[in-house]
Amino acid sequence: MIRFLQTKTRLTKFIFVAIIGVTCITMVIFLVPGIFNDETSSTTTYATIRHGGIFGRFLPAEETIPILDVQQAVRRMSRGQQIPDMYMPMFMQQAGQTLIQQRIMLAEANRLGITASDDDVRRYLHTGQLGQVLFPDGQYIGDTRYAELISEQLQMSVEKFEGELKQQIVVDRLRDLITGGVTVSDAEVRDAQRKQDTKIKFDYAVLSADDVRKTINPTDSELQAFYRANAARYAGADPETRKIQYVTVTDTDLPGGKPQIALADIQQYYNQNLALYKVDPQVKVRHILISVDPNGGPNADAAAKAKAQAILDQLRKDNGKDFAELAKKNSDDPGSKDQGGELGWIKHGTTVAEFDQTAFSQQPGQISGLVRTQFGYHIIQTEEKQDAHTKPLDEVKASIVDTLTKQKETQAEQAFVSQLANEAQKSSLAQAAAAHHVPVLTSDYVATGATLPGMSDSSKLLAAAFASRPGTPAQVATTGDNSFAVFQVTDVKPAHTPTFDEYKSHILDDFRDQQVPALLARKTNELADRAHAEHDLAKAAKEVGATIKTSDLVGRDAQVPDVGSLAQSAPALFDLAIGQISNAINNGTTGVVAKIADKQEPSAADLAKNFDSTRDTLLNQRREQMFSVFVSSLVVSYEKADRVLLNRKMQQSNPLSGS
Repeated sequence: MIRFLQTKTRLTKFIFVAIIGVTCITMVIFLVPGIFNDETSSTTTYATIRHGGIFGRFLPAEETIPILDVQQAVRRMSRGQQIPDMYMPMFMQQAGQTLIQQRIMLAEANRLGITASDDDVRRYLHTGQLGQVLFPDGQYIGDTRYAELISEQLQMSVEKFEGELKQQIVVDRLRDLITGGVTVSDAEVRDAQRKQDTKIKFDYAVLSADDVRKTINPTDSELQAFYRANAARYAGADPETRKIQYVTVTDTDLPGGKPQIALADIQQYYNQNLALYKVDPQVKVRHILISVDPNGGPNADAAAKAKAQAILDQLRKDNGKDFAELAKKNSDDPGSKDQGGELGWIKHGTTVAEFDQTAFSQQPGQISGLVRTQFGYHIIQTEEKQDAHTKPLDEVKASIVDTLTKQKETQAEQAFVSQLANEAQKSSLAQAAAAHHVPVLTSDYVATGATLPGMSDSSKLLAAAFASRPGTPAQVATTGDNSFAVFQVTDVKPAHTPTFDEYKSHILDDFRDQQVPALLARKTNELADRAHAEHDLAKAAKEVGATIKTSDLVGRDAQVPDVGSLAQSAPALFDLAIGQISNAINNGTTGVVAKIADKQEPSAADLAKNFDSTRDTLLNQRREQMFSVFVSSLVVSYEKADRVLLNRKMQQSNPLSGS
């Protein structure tokens, strides 16, 4: 599977989106709250659907959804990633309801006489990206590779895969039947285009929450009243703190100095870890890619091939001397063209099969003929080759010494800190440290998230310190970077409620945080009112202390500083005429009032150019909306008739983790 993912990125996307989506195709349907209230008791059944025997001779009156089908759907939805236990019930419910909705759709299709044949499946397999994968250059990849592909990517048999494809074809035909009458008028298309493609430029006055916050300066009496009103909030606000005495130990503190590594130890490590030093066969290659324009019509392939052949002829004429320059000028591979087509060292299976076979079959310096892959036409030069071998000891000796040295240092440090801890328990940590000439540090009163001087990571030491009782003998903790420390808690200050004077700065911050949203909204509304009354945004901004800025010429999908996404926070700006001033725009961190400085609507030529694609987009949106409503109505009809029985026990458990 890893090889497949590495070599067929576009195919992988299709497999997960288009093929795995067979069962997920119905995710467009809204989940209906309160649905499926009955239970079924079987431990192997997720749900039972009662069709009532009225949907035709080919559909049973009652069918079940096995728990195994739901589990498999969950695995597809997770795309091979481990799902945390806490999220498993959500995934199980989502997958289960998707399968239930699919069965209901298939039942309705059956009632309406909609079917799909094996010939329909075969035609489907020849179309689109799936057809390009299974029939590259019109040649079938073969039953064996086809079965391997389905097994690797979907963990299912060809028979089951084609059965699900047949169901998808039925659902697609049902959708086409239900939504076939949906239309979009020319006026609606032009209106949608005009809204989508209109661009505006505007001046805008900005009030920031931070600036507003600085204007909030309550008196002590106001803060004290806030402190009393929020007494529960400040109860125990000062956390427990502890004073800690500790000694850090690194490799420089070891009594015996840096460990020495014997030649026998190096040889033994090498012999025991030979697998680490095995090198697979690999080649160093560069290439020139001429891709086939997917929109170039029936002559696109021939044009690409002719261009590639001309480059190859030039390479052969000068014995490949200009390979790098020709790659920079002509290659369609953005990842390598700037490096003169250089791909570096590659192993077997890391590129598509045709490329892999050619690169490894050539001798160093040899340039291939034209190699056709799914990406286009390649010219490949094999620069160097390396056979499978095991690195000799001399080549890896330095890294082995480094590894063994670190191991011995860690062992020596562990032994030393254990010795210090034992000695500290008999006398004191200070005396034990003095005997070995290592310094003792004492912290201030610190909380759990503090950083202690002298160590790269004090989190584990602090966790152990706050888990131990005062007076506990000296303990050992790791401090990051394979270093250790010996520590002891010397004093504890319990968590307590701070007095007003102790916590005044925090109370002021909290008071301001509470006041900012309302004050920002009020000031922004005041700014908008002044600007409208005076017909002058700049003057109003100066009066309230706002900053004036100007946007670029932007569309609805733009992000504008201090405004954010126009589609989300300020879509109404596109309805204003030049010179008009907006109402207050508040996104929580800034308040904005804008004045339209320029507005450009698409021309008649622009509307005509994109008319068909816009119509298709609107039509598809309406069809999906209509089909979603249709399926939701089907589900509701099943709910009202109590024809879906859900196994609540299976829904509440986590079958994938064995719970």
